[in-house]
This record gives sequence, C-alpha cells and structure tokens, in this order.
Amino acid sequence: MPRPDDPSNPAAGLVYRFAAWLAFAVMRLQRWRFTVEGGEYLPLVGGAVIVSNHTSFWDFFTTGRFPYIGRGRPVRILAKESLFRVPVFGYCMRKAEHIPVHRGSGTKALSSAVEALRDGEFVLVLPEQTISPAFELLPFKRGAARMAGMAGVPLIPAVSWGSHRFHTVGRRPRWVWKLPVTVRYGEPLVVGSDDDHVEVMSELRRRISVLLDEVQRGYPDGTPDGAWWVPARLGGGAPTPEDAEAFLRRVADGWRSPPERRRSA
Repeated sequence: MPRPDDPSNPAAGLVYRFAAWLAFAVMRLQRWRFTVEGGEYLPLVGGAVIVSNHTSFWDFFTTGRFPYIGRGRPVRILAKESLFRVPVFGYCMRKAEHIPVHRGSGTKALSSAVEALRDGEFVLVLPEQTISPAFELLPFKRGAARMAGMAGVPLIPAVSWGSHRFHTVGRRPRWVWKLPVTVRYGEPLVVGSDDDHVEVMSELRRRISVLLDEVQRGYPDGTPDGAWWVPARLGGGAPTPEDAEAFLRRVADGWRSPPERRRSA
C-alpha cells in the first residue's frame, strides 16, 4: 500500500484493510468505471475533513476509495450509531475505528473526530446525515466546520455520483455492470478560529452544489429523461426536493415518541 514518506500519517489496521478489500471487491466484480477528479486537493500529510453529498449506501466507500488507494491514507467515517449495531458490519465499523454519532448527542463523536484529525487522519462527514431521495443536497449540519476549526485542519468538499444506481434508499441492491462512478474533490476551505460555523457550512454547501451539478451534467451515461436515478431538475424521474423533504419529515416523525410528536405539533 503506497503511503507518503511521513511516519506521522496513520496506517490502516487489519480490519480496515479487510473491510476496504471487501467493499472494493464488490465494485471490481461489477467492473465499476471510476473517474476521480481533484485528487490533488487532498493533503499528502496531516488531517483534513472530507465533506461529501449522500445519495447512496456506498458513498462512504466511493468517496474514501481514492484517499486510501491513491494516497495510501485510510479515512475515518463519521456515521450514525445504528450502523454500528448491524451484525458483522457494525463489528467491522468498530474495529476499523470509525466514529459513531448518537442521535441528539454528538459531543463524543465530535471529540473523537477532533482527536483523530489532530493525529493527522482524514475524517469523512456526510453532513446531510441521511440519503437524499431527490439526489439533491439536503440541509447541512454544522459539525464538520466545528471539528475542522477545533483541530485546525481544512475542509475538503467532495461529490460522489453514480453508486446510487446500485443501492440507495427505498431500492434493493441492483447489479449494474460497468457502472460509471464519478468522484470529485474541490478546493480546500480553511476555517478560522473566529469564523461563524453556519456561514462556513453555507459556503461549503454552495461549493458542493456547484460540484454536484457539474458532475451530474458531465456524467458518462448522461441524464436520460425520466430515469429514476436522475434529479427532477435535470428532467429525471427522481422526487422533487420538496417531495423528498416531505417524505423525510414523515419518516422522522415516525421515529419520535408520542410526547415528542405532540411537542413538535
């Protein structure tokens, strides 16, 4: 595994290497065709927060693939705690030292992420916190800006597009032979100690929105009219952002206890 000539860059552990091999094997078996752009924006040494969109269950692997394969640097994933309770998968997540986020309380996750960043690691954050059924950006949480500011590391905007055609919310995994997958990293955003985190995340979301639109329009398979995996904005059959947000509100309401639902009414 190629790594920069700097011993301060943490190496991947055995479980991480096995889990990465397994995920990448699924991609190789289907002969996914990766296009990676902007890799030069990823620092060779030191920590960074990689912030990406969320359209599929495979965004963690597609966005983290190039740093690991191309830079020899593992990526710590910030993911919802429920994933860590999935049999086998959750065990691998814990042993690979990924970071669980507990609903309603992210203090422990924040401190773990900051510690990893100060140790020179990459941390991957999907700030929408759930898959967007519209394949458009949802509102961003501001944790990425907080951890970057506290650790003194850059924010790297990123976009992954294509893996949702294999496995996304509401659809079972579907074998897609030679699936095109585009991953693009953008120019780093530096967070100052006095910067407003809301404003930082607003600017980061704007940059990711631009990257996403460019990647979608330049996608090798195009944007076929009516295709379920193409955003409505581009003539596809995906739900509109308004319909998607209404759906997510109904799902979130179903998670709440009756007293919580009465308080929010």
